[in-house]
Amino acid sequence: MTDADEWVERFPGLSRLEPSIKQLLLSRSAIVEVPKGTMVFGPGNSPENMLFLLDGTVRVQQVSETGHEIVLYRIQAGQSCVLTTACLLAYDNYSAEGISETAVQAAAVPRDVFDDLVAQSKSFRDFVFAAFSKRITDLFLMIDEVAFQRMDVRLADKLLGLSKGQDVIATTHQKLSVELGTAREVISRQLQEFQRRGWIEQARGSVSLLDRQQLETLAHHNA
Repeated sequence: MTDADEWVERFPGLSRLEPSIKQLLLSRSAIVEVPKGTMVFGPGNSPENMLFLLDGTVRVQQVSETGHEIVLYRIQAGQSCVLTTACLLAYDNYSAEGISETAVQAAAVPRDVFDDLVAQSKSFRDFVFAAFSKRITDLFLMIDEVAFQRMDVRLADKLLGLSKGQDVIATTHQKLSVELGTAREVISRQLQEFQRRGWIEQARGSVSLLDRQQLETLAHHNA
């Protein structure tokens, strides 16, 4: 875990703020710790704090009325949550849920402090909107992938990304379908085709990569 006393220095945009504003953030914030697998926020909730992640990972996902899920993005250490930012700025409720994928430590800045700093500090406002614009750009790229890219290409790319250089990935058809925003049956069919080609081997709760080169060739199909 990080040294909570100087958490502002973990965020490049915040570390450049005026000393008085950094001190305000440090004095008015609370350090919160959340266990793995906890719903940090959910649809219908109203954010009371701006969260700055110090340690761990939070998965932000949308769940449809039919129960289908899609991962929108992940918040890593050193990042803030753009959905929380949007809800705070618009005085709106969350429309998605945030789940802690690991144990999480975060600095929680109260809504009134956030409102005051956005209104009064240009440097804080610049930090907020820079992070906001980058995440919006990432979301548009994801929409483009979901709407226009072939599922086999996206699945090959996702498997390579999840492997982190290893040959065995601990995952399930359901988890992959959530990552890629499609039905589990679609993922199952595509994995069966990859296995038929000899590129992967499936086992309960895992996928082994047998021919990384073929997967990479497919993943870069639209590059």
